[in-house]
Amino acid sequence: MLSFLVRPAEPLSGHTSQLTIVAIIPARYRSTRFPGKPLADLAGAPMIEHVFRRASEARSVSRVIVATDDGRIADAVKAFGGEAVMTSPDHPSGTDRLAEVARGLACDLVVNVQGDEPLLVPAMIDEAVAPFRASPAEQMATLRRRLDDRGAWLDPNVVKVVVDGQDRALYFSRAPIPYGRSHDGGFVPGLVSKHIGLYVYRRSFLLTLAALPPTPLERAEALEQLRALEHGYAIRAVPTAHDSLGVDTPADLDKVRHLLSSSAHRP
Repeated sequence: MLSFLVRPAEPLSGHTSQLTIVAIIPARYRSTRFPGKPLADLAGAPMIEHVFRRASEARSVSRVIVATDDGRIADAVKAFGGEAVMTSPDHPSGTDRLAEVARGLACDLVVNVQGDEPLLVPAMIDEAVAPFRASPAEQMATLRRRLDDRGAWLDPNVVKVVVDGQDRALYFSRAPIPYGRSHDGGFVPGLVSKHIGLYVYRRSFLLTLAALPPTPLERAEALEQLRALEHGYAIRAVPTAHDSLGVDTPADLDKVRHLLSSSAHRP
């Protein structure tokens, strides 16, 4: 195991409950669309380093770990002074990889930070953690951002989420939901959100979730979070004004390189 950052979490304004929070970044080398993606160069550093450093800047997080099944990624993390844990290469999902690491941790909350989000705003982690400070009943949370673009609503690569009056997720889908019957084209601005794939779990709940069997809607949509909903668990979908750009292809990487060159996206 490699060491980088272990510090007391800072209490967020308005919250007195002290929680030990660890961020884990699952990172695979073998990506179908973009092999070696975590090691892709961005401004002279591998993408995984950008993600790691941004996650480390979150006020609520006391430790950041990269969970990987590839020695090349672990070596890259070691080179910039980060912490990496080797995991099984046989995990079918990032949740399973996360749970393997979480079993060996003594913490209250686990934050799942996507390894292909080099423009992550650290405050997004703090926003997703906030409901757990306010209520011991929270088990799982994620982020959502108001969606006003019809093109994004129609794009199956943009995951949509609709919520109830308490910001509990009702459904996640790649399809354009909900359909506004009385609206031209069906799109109702403000009624649907873009899902941002950052998750916070109570450690005990993460282990429970990883042990549950995959569900029909999860398989159909290829969205792991639907497993929790189909098994009857609530997910708090916290609204945020921040956005992030995931890197799925080399073309996405070029977009991120351009954005990193602007002052607004520098770490």
